[in-house]
Amino acid sequence: MDQKKTLILSLETATPCSSVALTTGTRRNGEVVATLSLTGKVSHSRRLLSAIDWLMHESGVHWEDIGGIAVSLGPGSFTGLRIGMATAKGLAAGAGKVLLGVSTLDSLAAKCVTDRLICSILDARKKEVYAAFYRCNNEGLAECVSTPVVLTPVKLAAAINEPVLLIGDGARVYGDVLQAMLQEKAMIAPAGLHEPSAASLGMLAGELLEKGLVLDLAEGVPIYVRSSDAELNLLKALAPPQKKIPGGG
Repeated sequence: MDQKKTLILSLETATPCSSVALTTGTRRNGEVVATLSLTGKVSHSRRLLSAIDWLMHESGVHWEDIGGIAVSLGPGSFTGLRIGMATAKGLAAGAGKVLLGVSTLDSLAAKCVTDRLICSILDARKKEVYAAFYRCNNEGLAECVSTPVVLTPVKLAAAINEPVLLIGDGARVYGDVLQAMLQEKAMIAPAGLHEPSAASLGMLAGELLEKGLVLDLAEGVPIYVRSSDAELNLLKALAPPQKKIPGGG
């Protein structure tokens, strides 16, 4: 099959915004066939499948038309990522489609064309952010130049020593802190770009499909970067009790 024309269904659930899209091709030659984004208090589990059904119905697309299912790997909301991955795996297995996984931070940076350093930032709660750095190549396509990290906004700003474009909900939440420290070096992306996009994710998934980089249905897992509260509580429960030192109070 011509990979340029392969239709990909993408699911983005790393943040409170549920986004689904149908795309073909890559960032170089792709097309957004249809996209739908919903933000609100309704959980992903209650609206994701209905959003997919609506998008496919309104686009006149059937399951036999789709060549792959793409899903946001994170980092992001632990619950959102698990719902997205479980849904994508179920659809891929049921419809006999390949599964593709894309970093949420990568899909944010893919929206940007700039000579500046790009920093994708997502609110990690607990006064921390998930972040990664990118630079645009000669074609204007953002390429990752770091590994994803979780840290405080202050530590992130301290690591930046050149003009930077900040994108993502972390830039919106901690914009005042980051701009106060970075001064004229910081530029915050327009408000409409801060939510992760399934359409952007789909174009990156098209590049993975061209390279044959698909996920194993049994082994594909989200990128959490840090342990969830449940995992941390489990580790704490399993840790051996600390011995009290005589006379230590």
